[in-house]
Amino acid sequence: MINRVYRCEPPISMNVQNHWEQIYGTKAPEAVSWYRPHLEISLKLIERATPNFSASIIDVGGGESTLVDDLLAHGYKNVTVLDVSQTAIDVSKKRLGEASERVKWPVADITKAELAPRAYDVWHDRAVFHFLTAIDERMAYVRRVAHAVKPGGHVIVSAFGPEGPTKCSGLDVVRYDAESLHKEFGVRFHLLYHSEELHRTPFGTVQQFLYCLCRVEGKKSISEITCRKRRFQHQVEWD
Repeated sequence: MINRVYRCEPPISMNVQNHWEQIYGTKAPEAVSWYRPHLEISLKLIERATPNFSASIIDVGGGESTLVDDLLAHGYKNVTVLDVSQTAIDVSKKRLGEASERVKWPVADITKAELAPRAYDVWHDRAVFHFLTAIDERMAYVRRVAHAVKPGGHVIVSAFGPEGPTKCSGLDVVRYDAESLHKEFGVRFHLLYHSEELHRTPFGTVQQFLYCLCRVEGKKSISEITCRKRRFQHQVEWD
């Protein structure tokens, strides 16, 4: 089981929001290491989790990501993009133009955000959770997931894998394998699928990402959960 923390402390006066405002205010969208023109794996997992175009989807840390563009293009009608950076949100709203009016755009630190109960069918996060190096931050994050995702809803979290970077944007990171990432969320979250991606950055380097998809369960028998997991794994086929 992998759960490694690497520390590179930012200046004391720099809080989370100030840090990310500086990043997004000084770098073009395609000039950050996590940039991809399209998040193909994320989109496939969302489509598998909920083919219902009226499903409520939140992209946590979605900032400048084009996932919202692809979700709208595929017909999803109830999309929320949350980010700690207003600058990142403004970039996406400008890129989408009039289509941005069909999206909700809260600006908040996800560990402190006030979210409506049972509001979302799908929670998606690519590259936020691995920045939460303190236990209380991770606990606050998981509490918000458990509060905001409907029973039977799905949680997709992508973080740096065991061979991923040791730091990112000058901040501490935690690297995970599937077991250790799932352990952070606890027994209510049943792991349905996991995979790894070798992401090539705009600078030509390679970063290993881990993707985990879980279902938020109420009281279900072990046999029911096991059967559903096997059906989902059989269904997902990767190119």
